Amino acid sequence: MVYLSTAYLGPVQYYCKLYANESVMMETQESYLKQTYRNRCLIATANGVQSLTIPVEGAGREVQGSTENCELKTENYKSMATKEIRIADHGNWQHVHWHALVSAYGMSPFFEYYEDDFAPFYKQKFHFLFDLNEQLRWKVCELLDIQPNVSYTTVYEAVVPNDFREAIRPRRPVIDKSFQPQPYYQVFRQKYGFLPNLSIVDLLFNMGPEAIIVLKNSII
Repeated sequence: MVYLSTAYLGPVQYYCKLYANESVMMETQESYLKQTYRNRCLIATANGVQSLTIPVEGAGREVQGSTENCELKTENYKSMATKEIRIADHGNWQHVHWHALVSAYGMSPFFEYYEDDFAPFYKQKFHFLFDLNEQLRWKVCELLDIQPNVSYTTVYEAVVPNDFREAIRPRRPVIDKSFQPQPYYQVFRQKYGFLPNLSIVDLLFNMGPEAIIVLKNSII
């Protein structure tokens, strides 16, 4: 069993855990943390790595700022469970994110192959971040043809086995001896070199059905 936090189009490392473990415990009771993969993903663009961030609300107060860098700014967000975090209805973030994905991956080998799978998520209104993340995860697992046995926590436990709830993060990730990013084709690789551990959509749009092979080869 492995413990994971929710993630918005999580990185390759995240899906390696979903693929490699017989059972997954998805954390729902933790206090929400800023600047994590819970509400952001990283993609490769013509200008380098770009962060796409979903604006969120806390304690009834909406976050201010652009969809690129807005975060929860309420004083009491730390008392809110991640499953209670609402998506802020401002900034037209769905349009911005979809436009960014099309711009970054429109010329990738498999974007058209998966476009109709992802486009609806950027038109349907979601109220809770956790719900959006989980529906995207279900879709990605379906496209990868993996069937992780996922359960959900009912209480928060500070100490659990195989805890990757905080280990997989954009900044200063914890060393993971079971994960070694396997290089694969990327649209802008000639310009920037291989960019490891980006969002799972980077792998899917570039490698298509062979994405599962990259996941398998990235697991030590």
